[in-house]
Amino acid sequence: MGAGDTDESQAAQGDRAAFSHLMTATKVDLHRFITRYVGDPDEALDLVQETYAAAWLSIRRYDPDRPFGAWLRTIALNKCRDWSRRRRVRRLVRGVMGLDAPEAMTVGDPAPGAEDRIDDRRRLERLSRALRELPDGQRAPLLLAVLEGRSHAEIGQILELSSKAVELRIARARKALLDSIGPSD
Repeated sequence: MGAGDTDESQAAQGDRAAFSHLMTATKVDLHRFITRYVGDPDEALDLVQETYAAAWLSIRRYDPDRPFGAWLRTIALNKCRDWSRRRRVRRLVRGVMGLDAPEAMTVGDPAPGAEDRIDDRRRLERLSRALRELPDGQRAPLLLAVLEGRSHAEIGQILELSSKAVELRIARARKALLDSIGPSD
């Protein structure tokens, strides 16, 4: 296979099969990332599809020398930001302050007692709420670092920031989360 025969380069030329291979290789991690970003697995499925649709529509602008995953994360982040804006507008228009069902935030471990499960659920809800309330400029780098294990350099490439800016935003996000949810019991 020559240098121009990678799935990335073939997809950039409009090859559907190559793009399909890239989708298969990235869908689990992409769904996990989007779910953590928006906090709703069902909405995340829709956003994954929107991300791939947008990626396919702009595939000819993709540079195969750039990592496909980084390019795809940029599109996904934009889709997540759009979703967040639409959600805020819906809340204002409808006057609804919480669209998340508490059942969606439960931890499925049957071992702890009822009181422990309630405490865990409350902590998880506080953390999820605090994550959603973080400014996007802090939430995205934090999720990319913590959930995906990406380096500051990789995150900087995805978000078009310097490594130092990424480091600073992650530190601010962690401080904001700690201030918001307090120390663990």
